[in-house]
Amino acid sequence: MVAKCNIWKAIRNFKFLKISTSFAYISKLMRIQSSKTYKVPRRPFEKERIDQELRLIGDFGLRNKREIWRVAYTLSNIRRAARELLTLDDKDPRRLFEGNALIRRLVRIGVLDETKMKLDYVLALKIEDFLERRLQTQVFKLGLAKSIHHARVLIRQRHIRVGKQIVDIPSFIVRLDSQKHIDFALTSPYGGGRPGRVKRKRQRDEEEDDE
Repeated sequence: MVAKCNIWKAIRNFKFLKISTSFAYISKLMRIQSSKTYKVPRRPFEKERIDQELRLIGDFGLRNKREIWRVAYTLSNIRRAARELLTLDDKDPRRLFEGNALIRRLVRIGVLDETKMKLDYVLALKIEDFLERRLQTQVFKLGLAKSIHHARVLIRQRHIRVGKQIVDIPSFIVRLDSQKHIDFALTSPYGGGRPGRVKRKRQRDEEEDDE
C-alpha cells in the first residue's frame, strides 16, 4: 500500500514538474519576443516637458504621448551609439564601419542631411527630425490631406500608398527615395477607384429621380 502511494505521489510530482516547466518555457519565450519600445519619463509632472509634448501632439497629429516616447527612445539609442563611437580613435575600424553605417541609415530615411555626415551632427538630432519623416506628416505636406489629422484618417482607411504598396500605419518612416512615390491608392475613391458608399447611394438616388 505504501509503495502504491509513493508511485502515485511520484506521478503527481512529475506532472506538476512537467506543467511548471512548460509554463517557464513559455514565459521565457514571451520575454524573448517582447522588447521595450519606449521609456516613460522619470519625472511625470514636469511642466516644460508636458508643454513640449502637447505641442508635438498638436503639430504632428499624434494619438498619444506614447508615440513621442517611442521616438525619444529610438533617438536616445542612436545618440548612445554615436557617443560610444566618438570615444574611439578616428581611424578605429569599428568607428569607421559602424559610424558610416549609422550615418548612411539616417541619411537614407531623411533625418540627417548629406552635408552633415558626421557623428557630431548625430548628437544634435531632435525628436522633430524623426516626426517629420512620418508618413502622416509627409501626406499632409504633399497636399493630399486638408490637415494633419485628416492625413491620419486617410492612412488608417487605406487611401494612401507608397509605391505599389498600401500603407495604413501613420508612423511609417518614409525614405528619401520613396517620398516621391506617395500617392492615393488605386483602389481609393480619391485615386480613381470605386466610389464610396455615400457617393454610390447618391448616384442611385439621382438615377431614380431621372427615371
